[in-house]
Amino acid sequence: MQKHSIHRHTTRALLLAGSALLLAGCETGGLARTFGLTRDAPDEFMVTTRAPLSLPPDYNLRPPRPGAPRPQEQSEQQQAEEILVPQTALAGPNTGAPSPGQLALLQQSGPSAPADIRRRVDQDARMDKADDGFIDKLLYWRKPNGKEAVVDPNAEAQRVKANAALGQSQDNGTTPIIQEKRKGWFQSLFSWF
Repeated sequence: MQKHSIHRHTTRALLLAGSALLLAGCETGGLARTFGLTRDAPDEFMVTTRAPLSLPPDYNLRPPRPGAPRPQEQSEQQQAEEILVPQTALAGPNTGAPSPGQLALLQQSGPSAPADIRRRVDQDARMDKADDGFIDKLLYWRKPNGKEAVVDPNAEAQRVKANAALGQSQDNGTTPIIQEKRKGWFQSLFSWF
């Protein structure tokens, strides 16, 4: 009888050791999670809100009238304003009438501009243009070539190195430009020497 009980104890011990080995091999967190020994916090980046399955009806909507303009359609001017100034889209529909603040500002600004203001400004600009004197016309009879300014590479490299040595920004200082000397007709007359 003792052999039978020893055999039974060894069988139980072997089964217990085998199941412990199997359970130890499965310990990747899944078994502890299955038995509720660990807590899983929700991933805050995976949590999303979802729209409700059904929306309640809006009883403020009126049925559309045939041929009437659609209320959600906007004119091209309103679309351009919303693109340029997005706050206008949040402000709601524009009634067209200025607000009391806008009216007060317009009253404080003085009388309105005359109808021909553009013509007057252009005329003033033409009159204000400096006229070249006789001597300037005589000495500098050639018109400028209209080329863009060219940066002097050597002087610019020196300026950048000096700014770097002093620990200053690269934007500090003026950019040296190669300026073409103006020649008068007298100088160009003897330029072949």
